[in-house]
Amino acid sequence: MPLPVAGQPAPDFTAASSAGGTVSLADLAGTAFVLYFYPKDMTPGCTTEACDFRDNLARLQGAGVQVFGASKDSLARHDKFIDKHALSFPLLSDPDGSLCEAWGVWQEKKNYGRTYMGIVRSTFLVDGAGVVRQTWTKVRVKGHVDKVLAAVEAL
Repeated sequence: MPLPVAGQPAPDFTAASSAGGTVSLADLAGTAFVLYFYPKDMTPGCTTEACDFRDNLARLQGAGVQVFGASKDSLARHDKFIDKHALSFPLLSDPDGSLCEAWGVWQEKKNYGRTYMGIVRSTFLVDGAGVVRQTWTKVRVKGHVDKVLAAVEAL
């Protein structure tokens, strides 16, 4: 699937949540949210990104936006990641890759001359009507949350 772009309806999804149960697009009706995809729990860039969202969560929630991180890691691994870094927002588990596929972030990547499939670090801002308002792909972690906050404040 291609990446959703601004102005398009958000792809439908249901995913297991570290907060218990599942989270779906239908559950989030009427609520603006940030869904960010990252490659792997406990890795340096992913940890920095998660901690930046954690440190700015009050500002995002104050603007009426919920935050969800998503990767292919298991809920058990997410729980360790959450505990180790005191993350205060849910992480979604996508072991079969269906969430990543639906949002178009499962792509061919190249690293050190090797080609493989993986999650392309991406963030999506979705409004309360379920419409994608902003997308960021191939995210560079440093300063990223500030860009997300600016877009949230412009909603």
